[in-house]
Amino acid sequence: MSQHPADEVSATIIPTRWVGPIRITGDLDESVEVPLATYETPLWPSVGRGARVSRLVEDGIRVTIVDERMTRSVLLTADNAEAAHTAARMVDARFAELEQVVRGQSNYARLLEAHSEIVGNLLFVRFAFSTGDASGHNMVTQASDALLGAILSWGLAVEYGSVSGNYCSDKKATSVNGVLGRGRRAVAEILIPHEVTARTLRTSAQKVTDLVTRKNLVGSTIAGAVRSANAHYANMLLGVYLATGQDAANIVEGSQGITYAEVREDGLYFSCTLPHLIVGTVGNGKHLPHVEEALTRLGCREEREPGENARRLATITAATVLCGELSLLAAQTNPGELMAAHVAFERTPSRPARGNQA
Repeated sequence: MSQHPADEVSATIIPTRWVGPIRITGDLDESVEVPLATYETPLWPSVGRGARVSRLVEDGIRVTIVDERMTRSVLLTADNAEAAHTAARMVDARFAELEQVVRGQSNYARLLEAHSEIVGNLLFVRFAFSTGDASGHNMVTQASDALLGAILSWGLAVEYGSVSGNYCSDKKATSVNGVLGRGRRAVAEILIPHEVTARTLRTSAQKVTDLVTRKNLVGSTIAGAVRSANAHYANMLLGVYLATGQDAANIVEGSQGITYAEVREDGLYFSCTLPHLIVGTVGNGKHLPHVEEALTRLGCREEREPGENARRLATITAATVLCGELSLLAAQTNPGELMAAHVAFERTPSRPARGNQA
């Protein structure tokens, strides 16, 4: 039996190392070191190799944030589909009123979209919001509660079903997040000269491109992957999420993404598209000292317009994902290299994390 009270909070130690710097352009124009919290210690030198490549390329890793939103889908019940359809049309017709409901109960949440789906007598309404610097889970739930109250006050033939109907879709591997968006949609890309690919990655543009097609695209397809074709986005995401106080369960949808590569005359074009990257710089977990230190060192604690600090963190995270994805795929083009690296690094006693480990 435990000698500690059930409500006592303790700490779990996860080895963390700062890797980089990573050269980032596009939405940022900086070189940034990144913290990775992980028990899989070979991840540090692997991401570090990708970071080294970024510093050998003039434009580094270019990151573009294409969209940003957080969603919650409410569930309403009706006697039949006709009543559900009438309610859905009313949601569209009175959307401006719903926007004001959200503004009236939150300083940062703003209603962007309402997308309805009817299944039998069930009405699902997927609301999308902007949430400032918060990842927004609680913010959108509170806003959706208020929206449900408004809709139910209209005298329609529908009743409360749930504040979350799984059409959101939170922490589940689904297609809807990729199609309609959840979190920040980020694209990270790099063009690596052939000589850098050969010297630093010990491979060629053709080998990497072939592997991306055969492993990530074809292999993922026959495995039945859901809008996902990548080698290991989850590894980098979890490392950043744990170090920066994110809800780590969001790697479920966050790791759905597509790696793409091309052989070009001037080098290897390599990109990672993350359609639902969910991060925040305020909210639960951000008060912890190690998280505050990490976010400050990442430059995500500056006085900026709402949303800019979280956008910065998303940009850095996307670049980190590319570094690890590029390095792993390059290693897998060479027989035995992946396992040799794991044996070498996992059997070497880990040293205390400090400084530039790239």
